[in-house]
Amino acid sequence: MNSKLFRISLTAALSGFLFGFDTVVISGANLPIKELWDTSPWFHGTFIMSMALWGTVLGSLLGGIPCDRFGRKKTLFWIGILYAVSAIGSGIATDPLICSPFLDL
Repeated sequence: MNSKLFRISLTAALSGFLFGFDTVVISGANLPIKELWDTSPWFHGTFIMSMALWGTVLGSLLGGIPCDRFGRKKTLFWIGILYAVSAIGSGIATDPLICSPFLDL
């Protein structure tokens, strides 16, 4: 098998695995989030529980813009940096409203 084809296939498979993992994680957090924020079923299902899908749709629609401007490698590099920063921020968060001082701007 071609080495490049194998790497592309492995990357696609791992990406699908990570998206599926995110879906499972948010499914497990469904009821605690609904109880914590006391949201309506419509708002909860349409926005909160499907946020990963909304991000995927927007990313697929708008992702070509930075790729055309900066190139795929640079764009993927900065996506990785932003993903790591968001993961660290999620890991050190002490409560759901950790960034609430920034919401008053």
